[in-house]
Amino acid sequence: MSSFQKARELLAQRLRVLRQDAGLTGRELAGTTGWPSSKISKIEGGRQTPADDDLRAWARACGVPEAVDDLIAAARNLDGHYVENRRKYRAGMAGPQRRLAEQESTLTTIRGFEDTVIPGLLQTPEYARYMFATGRGHGGGRDDLDQAVAARMARQHVLYDPTVRVHMVATEAVLRYRFCPPGVMAGQLDRLVGAVSSGVIRFGVIPFVRPGLDPPMHGFWSKDDDEVHVETMSAALTLSEPSEISTYLDLFSHYAKAAVYGAEARAIIERAAEDTFG
Repeated sequence: MSSFQKARELLAQRLRVLRQDAGLTGRELAGTTGWPSSKISKIEGGRQTPADDDLRAWARACGVPEAVDDLIAAARNLDGHYVENRRKYRAGMAGPQRRLAEQESTLTTIRGFEDTVIPGLLQTPEYARYMFATGRGHGGGRDDLDQAVAARMARQHVLYDPTVRVHMVATEAVLRYRFCPPGVMAGQLDRLVGAVSSGVIRFGVIPFVRPGLDPPMHGFWSKDDDEVHVETMSAALTLSEPSEISTYLDLFSHYAKAAVYGAEARAIIERAAEDTFG
């Protein structure tokens, strides 16, 4: 069971107890609130997330209006596990980048795996601009493009913080996907060569030929091993269930062991750069 679903079912159980303590049946609660009985069933069954107004109506009907604030806080914490991109980027693309920078400044360990795009913490301004401008489902094309690029570049200060350990792994495919013009990609690959050579961070590349590798399904990031963040085309997920975190940390360890580093990684990046104009 996912973190999101588990949290929603705990909230559902809490609402069910309030109804039972008030001596109401599901049908009676539905009559009091003016809802169909199916809505009560879906909420108590953990199949529907109640809105703030739903929680207010529920608490009033059960005679516990003082419980409203706690219920709404619980629901909003639940919602934090799953944030639709259309809501995340409603006010623009720069805001989420600034919030990431604030969070990353408090961390001691960052682990990231990418199988499609260059990790944001290593992107050049030109590559980042192209990603933001064309990112379908991720707020692409908004008016704050310049601010979003600047905010992503500002996040990269964490790479030079000696108190933060950064380990990133990417597949060789990341180096060869042509999401941007050749000149932009060449500059981005040169940036990666510099990162690998500097020794400031640990950056590994998984070669195309790696027998026994678990096929990558999507990128993910671990922050201090307390949470795992996954982005889909429609939403951002925050996983906090210990079993889920353990699964992703084990997977990262698997990918990290399959990757090559240092001179071997640099050679793969340089070959990709040569092929960019080939």
